[in-house]
Amino acid sequence: MKTNLLFTLLLMITSSFALQAQEYRVITSVESIVSSGLGRSRIINALEDKDYKEYTSVQTEEDNTRNKSKRSDIRVKNFEETKLLNFFNLGGIRFQNIAANDALLTSMINDMTTNGWELAFVTSAVESDGGKSDGQGIFVTRYIFKK
Repeated sequence: MKTNLLFTLLLMITSSFALQAQEYRVITSVESIVSSGLGRSRIINALEDKDYKEYTSVQTEEDNTRNKSKRSDIRVKNFEETKLLNFFNLGGIRFQNIAANDALLTSMINDMTTNGWELAFVTSAVESDGGKSDGQGIFVTRYIFKK
């Protein structure tokens, strides 16, 4: 009888933890892959919350009114911006810059985990230099943490 009661109590406690809402935070790194070191590289962390519903419209066959959200209302004005180094300098790819960026990103991840966040997902994308006349390129990584 005691075993069943203890098992039921334990099951209720673990179930309540599983049902708690999770909180997520997205931090983005943007690393320039523009040759000659002319680009800008940063870690960006929004310090204010936005509710996507405030800027969402529903399109239907009967009502296809365009979304009238103002860009100025959507913009986040409070954010952390951590400077990173560019992948390239005048001499070409700069491996020390990549190592420095890795050290800063590691520090950021360690700080987040120390503060109770768990790194849940990492996703990245690149828009690379399209040839001689392009001269553009960024490497974007999104770090998605949950609590």
